[in-house]
This record gives sequence, structure tokens and C-alpha cells, in this order.
Amino acid sequence: QVQLVETGGGLVQAGGSLRLSCAASGRTFGSYAMGWFHQAPGKEREFVARISQKGDITDYADSVKGRFTISKDNAKNMVYLQMNSLKPEDTAVYYCAADAYSVIGSRLPSAYDYWGQGTQVTVSS
Repeated sequence: QVQLVETGGGLVQAGGSLRLSCAASGRTFGSYAMGWFHQAPGKEREFVARISQKGDITDYADSVKGRFTISKDNAKNMVYLQMNSLKPEDTAVYYCAADAYSVIGSRLPSAYDYWGQGTQVTVSS
């Protein structure tokens, strides 16, 4: 079992940057594919980015491609989401998630086994 804790959210102006971090407990972090999702008020949780167990394969939603970068440090049990050129439509609660059964994870929230509590990102125009 793994516990996930996200940090790094906050209020930023459009065009700014934030770096989200997700700290994971457990000794087998390297065996988990990881994902970032976001959820705006009144909307469903949506895929943002995913990264493979080893951190060598990544995938992004079209809406963030070229602006966001996901990375994973298995030695530190950490996964990151660097968010640049932020837009007001990026405003949401951001969650990291761990997939214990897939090499690269999934774009579907239902595929993930563990979730953090979320961190709020607000982008002002």
C-alpha cells in the first residue's frame, strides 16, 4: 500500500508557473506508474499526465502538452508536475495517483489504486 501527499498548489497569475510535488510512502514506489489528474468544481476528474514505473515514458492531455512536464524520482519516492504558461482554465484541484498494475498507467481515473488528498491550483486572469 502507498500513501500520497501533494504539495505546491497555490494562486498564480496567468502565464505563471507552479511545481506540484507528490510524496509517496512505501518501499516499492518504483513499481508504480503515476498519474496527475485535476478536477474543477462541477466537473469530472480529468487526466493531465502520466509517467511509467521507471519514469522513461510520459503522456499528456492535449490541453497541457508543451506546457506541463511530469517527472518521477524513484530514489526519493517523488513525482512532480511542472506547470508553465498557466491559464485560468487550469484552475482545479490537482491529484496524484498510483497505479500498481500497469507499466505506464492509464488516462482513466478508475485504473488507479491510490490517490492523494489533492492540492488547489488557482490561476487568475
